[in-house]
Amino acid sequence: MVSPFSLALNPIAFNLGPIQVHWYGIIIACGVVLAVLLATREGQRRGINPDDIYDMILWALPVALISARLYYVIFEWAYYQHHLDQIIAIWDGGIAIYGSLIGAGIVVWLFCRSRFIPVWLMLDVAAPTVILGQAIGRWGNFMNQEAFGRVTSLAFLEGLHLPHWIIQQMFITGYYRQPTFLYESTWDFMGFIVLMSLRHYPGLFKQGEVFLSYVIWYSFGRFFIEGMRTDSLMLFGGIRISQLLSLLLFVTAIGVMFYRRRHDPGLPDYLAGNPYQSASEKTE
Repeated sequence: MVSPFSLALNPIAFNLGPIQVHWYGIIIACGVVLAVLLATREGQRRGINPDDIYDMILWALPVALISARLYYVIFEWAYYQHHLDQIIAIWDGGIAIYGSLIGAGIVVWLFCRSRFIPVWLMLDVAAPTVILGQAIGRWGNFMNQEAFGRVTSLAFLEGLHLPHWIIQQMFITGYYRQPTFLYESTWDFMGFIVLMSLRHYPGLFKQGEVFLSYVIWYSFGRFFIEGMRTDSLMLFGGIRISQLLSLLLFVTAIGVMFYRRRHDPGLPDYLAGNPYQSASEKTE
C-alpha cells in the first residue's frame, strides 16, 4: 500500500560518534526536567526543601526506570527469554508507566520517612507534575511508532483535523492506526490543567487528595484508552494488565479518599503544608 503519508519520522535525533541519541529519550528527559522544576517550586510553597526533592529524584529516577523496564520484560518474558541481549534496549521503547509509578512510589515512601517529610504531602506536590511528564512522554511513543491503536482509515484521521506529520506517523505496518498515544497525552494534559487549577482552592483538598485525584483521573482514562490499543501487555485469558490495574487503582483511590475523610476528621489541608517546618521557612 503506497501512501503520501507513509514516510515515518526518524526516531534518531542525532549521532554522537557511534552513539545514537533517540528522540524517545530526549522527550522523556524533557518531561522529567519540567516535572522536577515545577515540583520544587510547589514544594517550597508547601514547606519542602528543594534539596530534599532533588535528593529524592536522584534515587527515584533510576529506580523508576529500572522498575518500568522490569515490569514490561516480566510480562513479555516469552519474547525476552530468547532475546536476553534486548532486555536493556530501552531506547527502542518498552517501558511501562505503571511499573515506573510502583518503583518511584516505593522510593518516595522510604525517602520521606527517612527525612521526616509527610508522604502524602510529597505525593500531592509531585502528582500534577507526574501527569504532565506522562503527557509529554507519550510523544516519545509517537516517535517510536508504538502505543498505537487498531486499524483505522485516512479519512478518520483527517476528520480529527490532525496535522499531516501526525497522520503520516500513524501509518504503521501498512495501515493507518488509531493515535492512542495522542488520546492519552491529551487526557493527561487535561488532568494536569484540572489539578493545577484546583489544588490551591482553599479547603478543597486534604493532604493526600491531590495525589488520589491524580490516580482517579489517570486510571479512569487509561482504562478506556488501553482497550483501544493493540500492543497491550496481557494476562492469561486475554485480560489487559493495564486495564485491570487501572480498575483496581480507580476503586482503591476513591475508597481511600472516603475512608480517610470519614475516619480522620483532623486531616490537614493540602495548603497547610509541612508541619515539621516552621511557617517562616515556607515560601509563599
